[in-house]
Amino acid sequence: MTRSRVRLGVIGLGVVAQAVHLPLLRNQRDLFEVTAVCDLSAERAARVAERFGLGAAGRFRSAEELLDSGLVDAVLVLTSGSHGQVAGAALGRGLPTLCEKPLAYTLAEADSLERLSAKEGTPLQLGYMKLYDPAVRRAHRELAATGPVLRVVEVTVLHPSGSSQLAHANLEPPPSDVPASTLAALSQETSQRQEQALGLEAPAELRQLYTEVLLGSLVHDLAVVRLLAGELERVDHADLWPEGSWSSVAADGVLAGDVRVSLRWHYLDRYPAYREEVRLHHEQGSIALTFPSPFLLNAPTVLTVTDADGEVARSREDRSTVEAFEQELVAFHRLVTEGQPVAAGIAEGRADIVTCQRILRRLAERRGVELAGEAASP
Repeated sequence: MTRSRVRLGVIGLGVVAQAVHLPLLRNQRDLFEVTAVCDLSAERAARVAERFGLGAAGRFRSAEELLDSGLVDAVLVLTSGSHGQVAGAALGRGLPTLCEKPLAYTLAEADSLERLSAKEGTPLQLGYMKLYDPAVRRAHRELAATGPVLRVVEVTVLHPSGSSQLAHANLEPPPSDVPASTLAALSQETSQRQEQALGLEAPAELRQLYTEVLLGSLVHDLAVVRLLAGELERVDHADLWPEGSWSSVAADGVLAGDVRVSLRWHYLDRYPAYREEVRLHHEQGSIALTFPSPFLLNAPTVLTVTDADGEVARSREDRSTVEAFEQELVAFHRLVTEGQPVAAGIAEGRADIVTCQRILRRLAERRGVELAGEAASP
């Protein structure tokens, strides 16, 4: 590794890699040299390796083989599911890691990562890209400058189908060379993590909600709320509807200073466009952030500030098209080469696991279900 260029290994070459990270890494060739790639599909790994000019020595089907190859200075973990095991393997080998969300499915995994990071002196950056969005940074500065006393924070996510969000991305077809036994083993591992977090008797509906919606999507909004308004201290209420699905989920809680927070996430299969809003209201006005689909690179994030100029109400709208995912990569380069701190790491990921388990506990209570595992603890 030189000060200016980091040899990077990419583990997991699925949707988020193809639609977001791999195109951006090609734009950031002055910062990163992709020297190794890894995927369960040998066909997919070979195609991606060819695009980056890598020979057979630079492509792997096993994360451990890539980590032991000596070809990389740092790794980008983009696999599906919990990232605790792969991220831990990277940290244990002293390799700085940028890990997509979620950090992990269980507190035990998060605690293990913290111990490994401390023992090896190796950092982990968590992929909460919205924290690097210039519009979010501007909102943070607005709040710091005026110091208003917040009253309420509202989060709303309108989530259409994944296929509609990715229609522009020209993704490769699903691979056909991954053995069924491998997929079954991964599914079993996910079930074990869910049981560890929620208990053996947790309904499949709640398990899916926990891993796919709360840890798989809503954690991005929890991260923005944490930056702008503070940590969620308790969850008072949660609901899930329609009956028999997790298409809509709501949670209400309290931040420090008795600030109330409302979280609303809705899967709307044929909704015309992904929409995500975080609104903060105080006695002098409001600050609102509207995010586009994360798969639309350089689409604008809109910051709207509403306040008063004397006796006249005013509203100012700013737009940022600087790609948050790209700024996240730049921050990772600074972490690896200069040791610069990042916006989110293991501690923030662990805090969000706690919050998601609290939401699940409220949902279970509402339905008369008794959770076990980690989520049973207050």
